Amino acid sequence: MAEAAADMVLSDVADGVMRITLNRPERANAIPPESRDRLVELFAQADADIAVRAVLLQSTGKHFCSGADVSRMSGALATPRPVGTTMRTMLGGAQKLIAAILDCGKPVVAAVQGPAAGMGAHLALACDLVVAAEEAWFSQPFVLRGLALDAAGAYLLPRRVGLQKAKELAFLGDRLTARDALGLGMVNRVCAAAELEAEANALARRLAEGATTAIGLSKRLLNASLDSDRAGAFLAEAMAQEINGKTEDVREGVAAFVEKRPVQFRGY
Repeated sequence: MAEAAADMVLSDVADGVMRITLNRPERANAIPPESRDRLVELFAQADADIAVRAVLLQSTGKHFCSGADVSRMSGALATPRPVGTTMRTMLGGAQKLIAAILDCGKPVVAAVQGPAAGMGAHLALACDLVVAAEEAWFSQPFVLRGLALDAAGAYLLPRRVGLQKAKELAFLGDRLTARDALGLGMVNRVCAAAELEAEANALARRLAEGATTAIGLSKRLLNASLDSDRAGAFLAEAMAQEINGKTEDVREGVAAFVEKRPVQFRGY
């Protein structure tokens, strides 16, 4: 299974960017448990590796990701299971994957070249910045299969598009074009398909050249902001400044400003 997972999810690190590539184009990049666990592992590695300063999540073929591997789900649904089995599967599966992206201390860019459905859409929504091709679209097809939202959809959607639009997407399962997603703030940039790779790579490299610790702390503060009160948010921000003030990058940033020269961040 380890070899199969390595084939289904490719990875490499160059110029401070870890590129993670979903590689099941013949299955619309659907994610079986082996791929999911491999993704969790890679985001943990990116978080811990000082040489990684940004992550680019991409995929091969025409689809970004069609979500979980439903062909495997059908067999599981037909088999009686003890109460609590599904809950444990979700907590340790799809939700764990989304949490791995949200909790990664490095900025994560998604390059969405085509359909992103269900958990596939949530993979993109969990990323910090999203670049989408004109042909890309996003959908919440759970209700069309008789399912309630899963894979952290109920957490992510209202935070990205607001409560009313989240309900519309969840209740109807309609597709959202890349341009519509841009208008709602779900994606950051839309470009021609031929320009997607260059656009996403340039954005990832720009982040990799930045002040990694400052970006990572800002990511944590922003992700937590909607779940905290003002006092908690203010305290967390002050503590983040305390931590970041000890980095080499903040000293370099100030020195470069004073000396009127280009900044050379090291990432720590």
